[in-house]
Amino acid sequence: MPLLFSFSYFNAENNLNTFIAFVLFSILASSIYIFNDLMDVDEDRAHPIKKNRPLASEKVSEKTAKLLILLLSVFSLSISFIFYTQLFVVLLIYFILNILYSTKLKHIAILDIFIIATGFVLRLFAGSAVTGIELSMWIIIMTFLLAIFLALAKRRDDVLLSLLGQETRKNIDGYNLEFVNAAMVLMAGVVVVSYIQYTISPEVIQRLDTNYLYITSFFVILGVLRYMQITFVEQDSGSPTKVVIRDRFLKLTIVFWLISFIGITKLI
Repeated sequence: MPLLFSFSYFNAENNLNTFIAFVLFSILASSIYIFNDLMDVDEDRAHPIKKNRPLASEKVSEKTAKLLILLLSVFSLSISFIFYTQLFVVLLIYFILNILYSTKLKHIAILDIFIIATGFVLRLFAGSAVTGIELSMWIIIMTFLLAIFLALAKRRDDVLLSLLGQETRKNIDGYNLEFVNAAMVLMAGVVVVSYIQYTISPEVIQRLDTNYLYITSFFVILGVLRYMQITFVEQDSGSPTKVVIRDRFLKLTIVFWLISFIGITKLI
């Protein structure tokens, strides 16, 4: 995202550094996901979908999982410490925060989704650390708010399961359908307003040399409404990744937003 919004994607060195950061972050995140599955193995076995995960289904042993956690985390942190000191700091913060999340903090309603959102913001700082591209307050704010919106949609799926008698999370008592629905609507509105404010802010207009970036808000609003339709009407919000991958409408919206954003900033 720092490359995209700074239009530095034709810089070979930045591209290489970003790719390396992406790989190292992915490896560390993988160790965290394994650790989280290890902590949730009993709860996942009661979940209609998560019960098929490697640990929950016993396709992978807990001993193998612990070994993978150690190897992946040590490799990622060691390489980043040797070559990218600032990236190492970001990765270490992410690692510690998510260990605390997996062991304790995810059981505290509201705080859990804030930690998830913080993880996505740290990904931005990882990209900034290896490219030297300074992050604007807008990209940080919008990423944080959008991540909260998506995390709430995921929690809504857990609430629906609990209403069916399948309580899969200890913190689910801190949520109900009315609260999650209201919070999602609130976050959707704030995300859209923040993006519009970004497109019409004087510093962005001056930096990108265009007054027409607000046009891209059309696709942002379209994407947010479509995701809410999938969540509220189709009752399908368990995995944001899977929702985006299999929904043609959302994929086309993202593509057209990207085309319009680059086209306006480069051509108009």
